[in-house]
Amino acid sequence: MAIPRHILLLLAVLVVFIAFDGLGDRKLAHPDEGRYSEISREMAASGDWVTPRLNDLKYFEKPPMQYWATAISFKVLGESEFSARLWTALCCLFCILIVTATGWRLFSAEIGALAALALIGSPYFMILGEIVTLDMGLTFFTTLTVCSFMLSQRAGASRTESRNFLLLAWAGMAGAVLSKGLIGIVFPAAVLFLYCLTQRDWRLLPRLQWGWGLALFVAIVAPWFAAVSMQNPEFARFFFIHEHFERFLTTVHRREQPWWYFIPILFLGVLPWAFMLIAAACRGWRSEGGLAGFRPLRFTLIWVLFVLVFFSLSGSKLPAYLLPAFPPLALIIGKFLHETPAPKLAWFIAPGTLAGLIGAYAAWTAPEEATDALMRRLYDDFSLWLIAASVIFVASTCFAFILFRKKQRAFGVVAIAVGALLVIEVVEQGYEMLSPLQSGYATAQKMLPYIKPDTRIYAVEMYDQTLPFYLKRPITLVHYTDEFSLGIESEPAKAITKIEDFDAEWMRQTGALAIMKRDNYEKLVQRGLPMEIIHEDPRRLVAKKP
Repeated sequence: MAIPRHILLLLAVLVVFIAFDGLGDRKLAHPDEGRYSEISREMAASGDWVTPRLNDLKYFEKPPMQYWATAISFKVLGESEFSARLWTALCCLFCILIVTATGWRLFSAEIGALAALALIGSPYFMILGEIVTLDMGLTFFTTLTVCSFMLSQRAGASRTESRNFLLLAWAGMAGAVLSKGLIGIVFPAAVLFLYCLTQRDWRLLPRLQWGWGLALFVAIVAPWFAAVSMQNPEFARFFFIHEHFERFLTTVHRREQPWWYFIPILFLGVLPWAFMLIAAACRGWRSEGGLAGFRPLRFTLIWVLFVLVFFSLSGSKLPAYLLPAFPPLALIIGKFLHETPAPKLAWFIAPGTLAGLIGAYAAWTAPEEATDALMRRLYDDFSLWLIAASVIFVASTCFAFILFRKKQRAFGVVAIAVGALLVIEVVEQGYEMLSPLQSGYATAQKMLPYIKPDTRIYAVEMYDQTLPFYLKRPITLVHYTDEFSLGIESEPAKAITKIEDFDAEWMRQTGALAIMKRDNYEKLVQRGLPMEIIHEDPRRLVAKKP
């Protein structure tokens, strides 16, 4: 079943090409891409690498790892969409490499290759590799942690290898903490505990290099936490209590979803492998029933299930939260692909064609949900790209079905991976059609001719995360709090908290600009504020002080 090396090489080139080809083609989207890119831009511009700021207000919702990486990217490559997305894309590729190496060393070279192809063939994972979110960086470090730990326990590992891989796992855990907080500790600690509990084997715990490992972890994590706490006394309470316990236990961030929310995301996220998940999990668990020593597949399964259950219980849910489950899950799928007769694999992927057809139908009917003419036109254009992507998905799945039936296992898996990459390329090209709705780039271009160094810009009861990035300057918030509550409390002079106070502020200005919705504009004009509209779209308008 060996996959020809030249095929793997060509596929690797295709993965790298698609990963980097479109990074700069799309404008940054609201909210996450604009938010995290702007924090990094302000960090690079100010030279303050300790206190993250969003819109020039203190922002402690997340640690700074990605901000640092992207700020360095801005310094080296300049401020652009490409450099903003570079860290996320690199983390995605690193995950693929780690999964490949882990599958290779734990099982065989072919299983490592199949696990990598399984991850590449999961379009959801690959698409998130081209979007600015913190979850891909977290996933890279958690993948490094779990895979390094499993390699440290593999049969035949020397004492030196085991020690080095364990220290690498400790470093990965530190990187995860600096990427998204205490979750970097919770995941590996809980999974290790559950593994020891289910296997009734506690001998792992004394072998974890506690001395050197803790020293390395503290050396990586402590400097920033100490520095930011000394400079900002309000940091500790907000970050550890509000952003961890309150976010998990309450719906304070208004991201309520039903408990089963992540189940369809996991299912759709690994299409067309989804219909083999249960069989792969059951076989993986049973296959290590009589195995002496460490059981990597069981450890991996516990990891995936814990991530799924943990976020399902959380009061705050977003689709990308589940990302850390995907690379370890690819190892389970890769082993199943290797051990299952190829003709049987054909029937596991066949239902994926139906999912592709449903996707095409959903894309065709989506424009009917548009609320105005511009949205209808944009969705019409984008739906054509989505339909093309669905057709590619169905075609590649059907081709893989034929190859599996002909016992061409390797080429069947490659066909699915190539199809997934083409789907990503098509969706990426089409998504730019929605830029007027998803990004403030066009609005910023309309505003720039009116902006001088001393021009004040206000955002009235709204905030577009992408505008400060494209304007290269912060905006004064008017009667808007949301995620800026801590920053406004710390530096109240940088915002206008009452809409009534805006009237006097506006009248004092000359040439000021204000972004707002149409209904706010009408209310302010009725109150006698002089305003001249210089730009308007379905989401907002920009008014100038005459």
